[in-house]
Amino acid sequence: MEEATREFLFTNRNFIELGVALMLGALIGIERGWVAREREWGERVAGVRTHALVGLFGGVAALLSEVLTRWAFPLIFLAVAITALVGYRARMEQIRDYSITGLIGLLLTFCFGALAVAEDIGLATACAVVTALILDNKREIHGLLNKLQANELDAGLKLLLISVVMLPLLPNEDMGPGGVLNPYEIWWLVVLIASISFVGYFAVRLGGTEKGILFTGLFAGLSSSTALTLQYARQARREPQLAPMLAAGILLACGTMLPRLLLYAALLGPEMLPRLVAPVTAMGVTLYLPALWLWRRHRRGFKADRPMTQNPLELRAALLLGALLAVVMVLGEWLRAWLGAAGVYLLAAVSGMADVHAVALSLSRMATSTIELTTAVLGIVLAASVNNLFKVVLAISAGNAHLSRCIAGPTLASAVVGLAIAWLQ
Repeated sequence: MEEATREFLFTNRNFIELGVALMLGALIGIERGWVAREREWGERVAGVRTHALVGLFGGVAALLSEVLTRWAFPLIFLAVAITALVGYRARMEQIRDYSITGLIGLLLTFCFGALAVAEDIGLATACAVVTALILDNKREIHGLLNKLQANELDAGLKLLLISVVMLPLLPNEDMGPGGVLNPYEIWWLVVLIASISFVGYFAVRLGGTEKGILFTGLFAGLSSSTALTLQYARQARREPQLAPMLAAGILLACGTMLPRLLLYAALLGPEMLPRLVAPVTAMGVTLYLPALWLWRRHRRGFKADRPMTQNPLELRAALLLGALLAVVMVLGEWLRAWLGAAGVYLLAAVSGMADVHAVALSLSRMATSTIELTTAVLGIVLAASVNNLFKVVLAISAGNAHLSRCIAGPTLASAVVGLAIAWLQ
């Protein structure tokens, strides 16, 4: 009796799996049929019915491999591939279309049917849905390729190089003075910063300045708030009437840096995050509110130059950033051992003028082992304050007086509020 019950349940499971295989084939077939919906009957190599049957065929092939011979699946797959090749070859003689996307989609449909029966229905369904989306978005994908520039493709490949190729090769062990140098962790921080900058670059690249100062200031700040400050300061000197709106963009970019500090803390020193939220949030509000006020008052007729760098990611810059992180970590350990908390604050103030991310990442990591949480929080806030005040100096030197007045007050107030809250905590 138990044997009969098990056999019944097994058969029912197979019916369900074969039904899923059929539906997955139909899903891809609907997309393929929609693309070729204007062709006459018989002009399509594979439509809804063919894809549905091929999906079911894949499921049957997987079952036959289990109950008959393991050679059943590869032989049936080969037969399906030859049949599809013959059909697409005959179609090519009538329509000069050398794309093999349809052929690959048909063979994938067979594999998804087999996967649903032999392995995992959820995995097969996910793969089929992704395949249907890729097939359905041909125009959008080709449109993105047409918009993609050579330097941007190069940057994307370099980002993959430093993340999925170089990162796993580095030793994950503490080295150097006080064990503060971990090659794997340092390079992981480099990848993190590079990825954020990469996303910020393409946010502005795809959205464009026509989306407005809010979009441009927020997302260009992810790439480089210093570069945006210089760009807008120079434009303010050329077009003084745009100074208030350009100042709003600079303030937004300076504010964009602050959530990144919270992200670093959440990833590297989560114990420090609750103490960092209040001063960083207060600094952000002090920058964002004046920026929004300036934007609402002067937004008519505004169009800023796009604050873009020549390359969203340069491998040399990534290497220099890694070296800078290592130097900051070693200096931080030496100054901590020599001067205590005062040495950490000195490092934060000096390093903040050049790169707030390096010192923020270093202090977030040191907070887990060598320095107190309060010291790390105050050091990060000090570095961010100095960095933003340094942007005011850049605006004064490259821009005009009106722009400088618009950003100096909120930036100074942000530094005072942030430092006061961090100190009182």
